[in-house]
Amino acid sequence: MISPVDFVGDLLNPDLAFLPKALLMAVLSSVVCGVVGTHVVLRGMAFIGDAVAHAVFPGLAIAFVLQGSLVLGGAVAGITTALLVALFSQNRRLREDSVIGVFFVAAFALGIVIISAAPGYAGSLQDFLFGSIVGIPDENVLIALVVGLVLMAVLFAFHKELVAVSLDRETARALGLPVLRLDLLLYVVVAAAIVISVQTIGNVLVLALLVTPAAAARLLTDRLGPMMLLGPTIGGGSALVGLYLSWSLDLPVGGTIVLVATAVFLLAWLLAPRHGVLARAMAPRPA
Repeated sequence: MISPVDFVGDLLNPDLAFLPKALLMAVLSSVVCGVVGTHVVLRGMAFIGDAVAHAVFPGLAIAFVLQGSLVLGGAVAGITTALLVALFSQNRRLREDSVIGVFFVAAFALGIVIISAAPGYAGSLQDFLFGSIVGIPDENVLIALVVGLVLMAVLFAFHKELVAVSLDRETARALGLPVLRLDLLLYVVVAAAIVISVQTIGNVLVLALLVTPAAAARLLTDRLGPMMLLGPTIGGGSALVGLYLSWSLDLPVGGTIVLVATAVFLLAWLLAPRHGVLARAMAPRPA
């Protein structure tokens, strides 16, 4: 295992130009997903995040076959599926989770069928599902930076409205807030966050970036502001440590990042000052 000093040396090595690019993408994806994931956890919509993560796959597959932009293809597919879910969920005879189950499985299956028609699809499929740190084009890094900044600006602009809907939908509707449009906005933001993350961590594991850091932050604080700071901090730190361990031990980068984030979650579950297992066990019991 290499030392942190040697890892920094590798980052500065011109012959390993892909490594700092991978670090930038990993940290950027984790920070953006950490902020977006706060809303996902607050609303209890992890299943929706999973659905959107699978929904971007056919867009990525089509873009790969046509040699187009993976970011654009994934965004179009994710947003289209989000709109379909929101539309079909208006039928009161169908629960939202049922509609999500139908569409995200169908989208993922469509992606498998499309990419299987491409020559050499097995290797490409593995990169899509589990991520790759060596094949990220420079233009995609720039697109990810721009998209990440736009997502942060959108979440900041609609922060109060999104939180109001997350905490009490009926009250938000009674106050005149456009609940459906805010739902669509959040679905689109989730889809965009997933698209810029899937190249580094893969389609299968990307949900962990949305949920795990935000869930750990939820255990560590009762206040929304600190939670929105802790989520991306945990995500970005997990990406940095995960990439270092992956590079040092020759491990898959996506899986290593997820395992580091999961370890942080488990530590928070045990040691959180108010909601951790140890804190609750040591709290004085009422007479």
